[in-house]
Amino acid sequence: MAQRKTKKSSRRPSIIRSLFMGRVISSDFFARHWLPIVICTLVVLIYITTKYTCQTNMEKIVALEKRLEVVNNEKDRERSRFMGRIRETSMQHLVDSLGLNLHVQPQPPFRIKK
Repeated sequence: MAQRKTKKSSRRPSIIRSLFMGRVISSDFFARHWLPIVICTLVVLIYITTKYTCQTNMEKIVALEKRLEVVNNEKDRERSRFMGRIRETSMQHLVDSLGLNLHVQPQPPFRIKK
C-alpha cells in the first residue's frame, strides 16, 4: 500500500484541477500575451455584432417581402375593380342611374367629305 500512495503523490495533478487552482492560466500568462488576447476578444465581439446585424436584416427582408406580397395583391384587386368600372355596360348602368340621357350610338361615326 505504501507504494501506491507514493505513486499517487508522484503523479502530476490533473489539468482540470490545475486549471481551477490557477496554475495553467495565471496572471503572468495574461501579462505576457495581452495583445493577442485583446485582438481575439475584439474579433469575437465583431463577429457577434455582424451576425446579429445580419439576422436582424434577414428578418426585415422577410417582413418586407410579405408586405410586398400583400401590396401586390391589393394592387391587383384595385386594378380589377377599376377595369370592371370602365367596361361599357357598367358605365351605361352608371349613366342610366344618374339620369343623364346619354346612349351608345348604334352606328359608328362617319366622316363627311367635301
